[in-house]
Amino acid sequence: MPTYDLYAMDPGAPLWQVPATGAARFSWEYDEGRERLLALYQKGKDKQWDAQKRIAWDLEVDPCDPLGTPDEAISLYGTPYWAKMNDRDKGELRKHFASWQFSQFLHGEQGAMVCAARIVESVPDLDAKLYSATQTMDEARHAEIYSRFLHEKIGMVYPVNDNLRALLGDTLADSRWDMPYLGMQVLIEGLALAAFGLLRDTTDKPLPKQILAYVMQDEARHVAFGRMALRDYYKQLTDAERREREDFVIEGCYLMRDRLRGVEVLENFGIPTPEAEEYSERSEFLAIFRQLLFSRIVPCVKDIGLWGKRLQQAYVDMGVFEMGNTNLDLLMTQDEEIAEQLDAERFAAEEEARVAEVAEAIRVGAEP
Repeated sequence: MPTYDLYAMDPGAPLWQVPATGAARFSWEYDEGRERLLALYQKGKDKQWDAQKRIAWDLEVDPCDPLGTPDEAISLYGTPYWAKMNDRDKGELRKHFASWQFSQFLHGEQGAMVCAARIVESVPDLDAKLYSATQTMDEARHAEIYSRFLHEKIGMVYPVNDNLRALLGDTLADSRWDMPYLGMQVLIEGLALAAFGLLRDTTDKPLPKQILAYVMQDEARHVAFGRMALRDYYKQLTDAERREREDFVIEGCYLMRDRLRGVEVLENFGIPTPEAEEYSERSEFLAIFRQLLFSRIVPCVKDIGLWGKRLQQAYVDMGVFEMGNTNLDLLMTQDEEIAEQLDAERFAAEEEARVAEVAEAIRVGAEP
């Protein structure tokens, strides 16, 4: 079924054209590169995988509870509207919220694919071009996965959120080669990693858990790439240039924070926009959720050297300043280990089932 037939709201024109700015840069230096970045490039090649084969797409998904996350995560929970809903209504609301959430993941992954391709084009160093090429393939795979889940398992898609669209547009329209790194690798990817991780650790559904764990295994490398490249480059910036990047980060973080309210879903259920916004702001679960989502961004921003007073104050105002001390390397290691452990458990279970099937066939064959 065409995607346009599955949209819960009018997505507008089928194509969004962002004017391209900046220069394409070729490097004629082919035999040298930064050792750490080339090692990451090698890992990017080694870790390529096929979503068709690695993910168990035959697993059933209940469209009325696709993610199995607590109802408290829904901003309408505990309100008079929620009290009036029957089980069928609540199931439909869960479906819409899951569709909205995974739709934003899908649109973000397409944006990441475009940004990674832009980095290949514009970054001056060949080692960074090589790694970005592997990331472009990763992001294509992620877009494929989220699209398939939405089409086959939920049967509903939501348009791109206005705030995500604004940040993608700002990132892609900037002519400076480092801005796709900053907008995508640090802000959008960092926020996505935290959102994926919270869902991965709370869902009790095996298929979403697989998808999130395997995508996070790739995304951890992407954030590491952005940190390496920008940490080196930002040491060379003037104070004025650094302030420009910090202003971009501040604006982007507010956009990302406001992206996560899901007001569009409540509007689809007939709730007036002011009420929908109020319920979102008053939700204790979502307040905690929004704070935790910055656990990957704040330490990364600090690590790459964007830590001026205005930026620090913005994080204080958002209530996420203390997350600057989060150990990013430990989080990335855990992401890798969880994916590998999930593989080991899945394939061990499949091997046991295969051995049991063979043993049963032998037993039946031996019967007189």
